[in-house]
Amino acid sequence: MYKLLYATFLFLLSFTASYAQVDTKTSSAELAAQDSVKYAPDAGENSLLWEISGKDLEIPSYLYGTIHIIGKDDFFLTDPTVASFDKSEKIVFEINMEEMQNPFILFGLIKNMTMPEGITLKSLLEPEDYKFVQEKFKEMGLPPFVTGMFDRVKPLFLTAFAGGDMDPEGFQNGSMVSYEMEFMEMAQNKSLEMGGLETIEFQMSIFDSIPYPEQAKMLVESMRAEGEGMDELDLMVELYKNQDLVGMEAMFNSETGGLGEWDDILLNKRNENWIPIMKGMMAEKPTFFAVGAGHLVGENGVVALLRKQGYTVKPLREKKVNQSPSEQKQ
Repeated sequence: MYKLLYATFLFLLSFTASYAQVDTKTSSAELAAQDSVKYAPDAGENSLLWEISGKDLEIPSYLYGTIHIIGKDDFFLTDPTVASFDKSEKIVFEINMEEMQNPFILFGLIKNMTMPEGITLKSLLEPEDYKFVQEKFKEMGLPPFVTGMFDRVKPLFLTAFAGGDMDPEGFQNGSMVSYEMEFMEMAQNKSLEMGGLETIEFQMSIFDSIPYPEQAKMLVESMRAEGEGMDELDLMVELYKNQDLVGMEAMFNSETGGLGEWDDILLNKRNENWIPIMKGMMAEKPTFFAVGAGHLVGENGVVALLRKQGYTVKPLREKKVNQSPSEQKQ
């Protein structure tokens, strides 16, 4: 049950990161946006791993772009990634992964999955759409702890569950793995300090940033475009394995869906909030930051924002790959 709840949370984070589009438009702060364009990673810098140095840092820190959930056969770590991890004294995620080992916190997430009393999925959808969603979920199934409260679950959560290839139960049968879980295990084996850039409560609040009627609309659109969505997932994994950040950015920007006006909440504002936190952590000790790859790209991405602050941020890429830590133990 713990693994299923934990996988569900990562599953939802993965959905949020992939559904948001990278904002490449000039903002109202025109000068700042123009300044940051030259700092964004380009095609010659495609890499998941980045070294952060310069400014006031005596020892480099590292930034790694994850995909929260991926098939076991697609998982990889490059030699430079393992070496950079070994040089670090602290590992930092979007949230502190150690907190996710607390069953009380995980079970508390269930309470946050439901809409307020009096609001149901049936009340948000047209009868035809509601019947369609009901029948589709009966076909694909839902985690047991969701089934009993289906009609009150926030539509964004249901949209995440609708991704067939991203079944949270894959963690139980071993077909799916998480970069965050693997990095956490590596940190525990080295007795490394762990931390987070955000709280669990904040990340959960992101799902309340989008009105429920809009969430319901997105759910129906996502389920009716099921075949197309699977192709997009395959493309995303392929781009990730090729460490093609620019390709990922192009994919985000070409999607007709996305979260439009809520992109700022899901990506841009969060990226901005992380920079002062990262600066403080890096000043104390060499730190390995592992965040969703979508946060690295574009003129409002973490790489560009760090460069704008005066840091030297350079890609570290090598094609040779390692097995996951759990496979190395076998």
